[in-house]
Amino acid sequence: MGATSEFLAMVPRRSDGKRNWPPELKARIVAETLIEGETVKAVAQRYELIPSTVSDWRRMARQGKLVLPNLDGMDFVPIEIEAPAPLAEPLPAASASTIDVIKCDVTIRLDAATPAARIAAIAKALAP
Repeated sequence: MGATSEFLAMVPRRSDGKRNWPPELKARIVAETLIEGETVKAVAQRYELIPSTVSDWRRMARQGKLVLPNLDGMDFVPIEIEAPAPLAEPLPAASASTIDVIKCDVTIRLDAATPAARIAAIAKALAP
């Protein structure tokens, strides 16, 4: 703890006596919480901070307000970005006076007055 105390003595203080943590130091402290086996509480104690302060800084890092350094032992979760799915082309709007018979990419638009027997025959013809 001696080295940490010497280090903390170099952190500038504001007029009210509180430490003025530079963003680079905040980022390093947050990065230490990401090392396997470390906890927010342990890192906070090491720097004589309360855990909620370190948690606030972690939130800032997630929002992109702190750029974290790469420390040995730090774990990152790999991500994979999928290509966006192609958008299906919208079907032409059918009026209330039509009936659409659809099979795969074939659309047959019939007048609403088409007899049921004719619609059934068309549907049967489209079946494999």
